[in-house]
Amino acid sequence: MLTFLFLNKRRRARLIWPCLSAALGCMVFAEALAQSAPTGASQPNTGGAVSLESTNQAPTYLGDIQPIFMGNCSRCHNQQTRFVYNWLDYKTAFADRWEIKRRVWDSWKGSYYKEAMPIANSPESLALTDDERLTIKNWVDGGGVQGVPRPTVGVVSQTDRIGLGKRLFTSICAACHQPTGKGLPNVFPPLAGSDYLNADKNRAIGIIIRGRHGEVVVNGMKFNNSMPSFPLSDQDVANVLTYVYNSFGNSGLEVTPEEVKSVRAQQ
Repeated sequence: MLTFLFLNKRRRARLIWPCLSAALGCMVFAEALAQSAPTGASQPNTGGAVSLESTNQAPTYLGDIQPIFMGNCSRCHNQQTRFVYNWLDYKTAFADRWEIKRRVWDSWKGSYYKEAMPIANSPESLALTDDERLTIKNWVDGGGVQGVPRPTVGVVSQTDRIGLGKRLFTSICAACHQPTGKGLPNVFPPLAGSDYLNADKNRAIGIIIRGRHGEVVVNGMKFNNSMPSFPLSDQDVANVLTYVYNSFGNSGLEVTPEEVKSVRAQQ
């Protein structure tokens, strides 16, 4: 040690520098190992997707995406369509998922040259929230997983059925029929005080299950549009119709899952 202190500055520097370089190299290598070491379960490659704040799980088609498509895309993208894809079907939506992301997210952000979907200022576009757009983006980036439907809640009371039906109506039906149930003149018929709706409960059930095309007269007004069928469970159909029948000045009828099942069996 004493010998080292008596060396001139140049010779000391020559001895110290290799040691410092080696130490720095070890520190950098250790940092790289720390960053690359696994911190738990491996995470899926999401392509840089922004994770949903509300959940650590990637969205799934049946659990998250199909309900959004039913409420905001089904007027065009349904099983009766001729010119565009049926996004209510998982296999079709999965095959078209990157274009869905480009149209729903990238175009909306101004980074894709085609028109954003839903079309600007349409009822569906106005109803589609930022969080729903992000959910669709995350579903695509997360691999387009099919998943399973959300569990159907067993409902006994009419009050519970109305509450759950209101949520379905808001997410699926309100974009066309409006939150007030008054519809859009010459486009979508009203559900509020609807003579057509209140005249035949089984017909109303059948329309949700199978859809409807062609002219219809509601409260003395003609409408000539189409309504797609929706992939809803018997419980969901019962809930949403019970809500509609008990809202907007309608007849107060209750629809049960058993009634929906009976109408579905008549196909």
